[in-house]
Amino acid sequence: MNNALYLEGREWNGVEVDIFNYEDEFHLLSSPPNCCCRHQEDKCHCSKKPAGSSLPILGIQAVVKTCDLILNVVDVLFTQNNVGRGRIIKELTKLSYGLRDKPGWWVNVGEGVQKLFPNSKVTIGPWIDNGFYYDFDMETLTDRDLKRIKKEMDSIIKRNLPLIREEISREEAQKRISAINEPYKMEILESIMEAPITVYHIGDEWWDLCAGPHCDSTGHINPKAVELESVAGAYWRGDENKQMLQRIYGTAWENEEQLQAYLKLKEEAKRRDHRRLGHDLDLFSIQDEAGGGLVFWHPKGAIVRHIIEDSWKKIHLHHGYELLYTPHVAKADLWKISGHLDFYKENIDFPIRVAELGTVYRYELSGSLHGLFRVRGFTQDDAHIFCLEDQIKDEISSVLDLTEEILLQFGFQKYEVYLSTRPDKFVGSDKLWEKATVALQDALNDKGWDYQVDEGGGAFYGPKIDLKIEDALRRKWQCSTVDFNLPQRFDITYVDSNAKKRRPIMIHRAVLGSLERFFGVLIEHYAGDFPLWISPIQARVLPVTDSEVIYCREIVSGLKSAGIRAELCHGERLPKLIRNAEKQKIPLMAVVGPKEVESRTITLRSRFSGELGTMTVEEFIRRVLVAVEKKAQI
Repeated sequence: MNNALYLEGREWNGVEVDIFNYEDEFHLLSSPPNCCCRHQEDKCHCSKKPAGSSLPILGIQAVVKTCDLILNVVDVLFTQNNVGRGRIIKELTKLSYGLRDKPGWWVNVGEGVQKLFPNSKVTIGPWIDNGFYYDFDMETLTDRDLKRIKKEMDSIIKRNLPLIREEISREEAQKRISAINEPYKMEILESIMEAPITVYHIGDEWWDLCAGPHCDSTGHINPKAVELESVAGAYWRGDENKQMLQRIYGTAWENEEQLQAYLKLKEEAKRRDHRRLGHDLDLFSIQDEAGGGLVFWHPKGAIVRHIIEDSWKKIHLHHGYELLYTPHVAKADLWKISGHLDFYKENIDFPIRVAELGTVYRYELSGSLHGLFRVRGFTQDDAHIFCLEDQIKDEISSVLDLTEEILLQFGFQKYEVYLSTRPDKFVGSDKLWEKATVALQDALNDKGWDYQVDEGGGAFYGPKIDLKIEDALRRKWQCSTVDFNLPQRFDITYVDSNAKKRRPIMIHRAVLGSLERFFGVLIEHYAGDFPLWISPIQARVLPVTDSEVIYCREIVSGLKSAGIRAELCHGERLPKLIRNAEKQKIPLMAVVGPKEVESRTITLRSRFSGELGTMTVEEFIRRVLVAVEKKAQI
């Protein structure tokens, strides 16, 4: 591994390991190599594993060196019942950003800003998906300022300044921070519990609190692979009562090709932005005059919502659920104790499954509102299952089947699944926790879904399954969840055959999350180009001239009578009518000219398949209904 790039040394489960990047894979090695002298002889069997042996871990190679104890750590972290896999992969992902992002933004942005704006105060600058941000207490920045900062960053890179890690005491850190009058750094220092405190220096010019890792010098950063993307306002610590800061967003990659690929993907995401498409396709709006974060569903958007709700209800009824409607608001005490409910009905049969599309309201900071993804009023798809202990696995399996059925019909076929297990602090018996966890594991295994275990990540009242769907851009969206609620908080009981009060198991689950957020995901997944069965307008009838309008109205009437969502559009030249239909992403266009009037036919044009020829109206209706039934395109 002569070309390996050292990233960081860490200690996991009491064993020191080093992380390297080698041929675009991450490798985990013991450190130092003579590990036998560091462990008890009877626990180290180096001869059993050759140096450099490896285990493939979800596309990541965990390379171990000579010591079985290291192998055991790898097994625990990655392979043994998936325990810890999600957590450690997240750590390795952080290291990947450490390789291509962290040196770039920390070195360049921090020093670059303070050189150009000496009165600015630095705060935090974490890595995020596809990049980073850095917050500063300073004057309002413009796009022109970002260009100046980037130019200064390039200068720092060109000078190839060394990045030096230093460990200091808390008292020394306080002394240095006070000397340069950085109040936010002092607040950050107070939140750091571990010792020693680490700082990084850029030569002798600039320093900051940082855990690292970083590359050896600024010269390792490719200036053509770094870009400052935008600037926005953000409250310190997310608190609207605290100082408004300037947040600089950026991204950094190993080479210019990677940056350009990212920017291309970003442009595609911009094209699919549900806020823009919601306006362009007249689907919804959020009007500040009425209240931020409150969604107005326009007729076309409301039709899609109706289709989603109708499909959701039919599938739930088919799976044995009863539907409920509950009030939008209730006394605050209800949310504290979650109500009181007893089952005293004789010969009660379990399981009991109840579901609703319940509208709720939650105050969100105005700065956090984001289209349909973060709103103040939303409708959740919610369900609760009351069952006996020996019914848990079957009910979880049924929930997973229902979840898959709903998501598949909307075109989501790829998922990331996480199983979160018992945390350190929990309520309930060990026996019930084990039974519930095993039931979740067995249901997932029976389903054949790959999943990652978030060890200790469950709620204090029970384990849970979280499912993230993957969209057309391979972005992940948290939608579905299955967890356990506390029947004792609800004081839920039933009377068994021996006239004794018992508590049932209470399973909570959601499939879509909220309708608003799911609709936003759906818009971006399809870029507003919905499948035929959920398209708000399935067919648009287009006359060549106004002479065909009367016959076109007959066609539209027949289509609507058959349950097809159709409309007539005329008054423009045919090429413009077709262009407008394309812009509005109408799946089907029925073109009508003099010949079609005479033969009582239409000429069909599909957005997905192009020209499909001339046919009778009856044949057109039949083909549409068959396609809708099969959720297929024409």
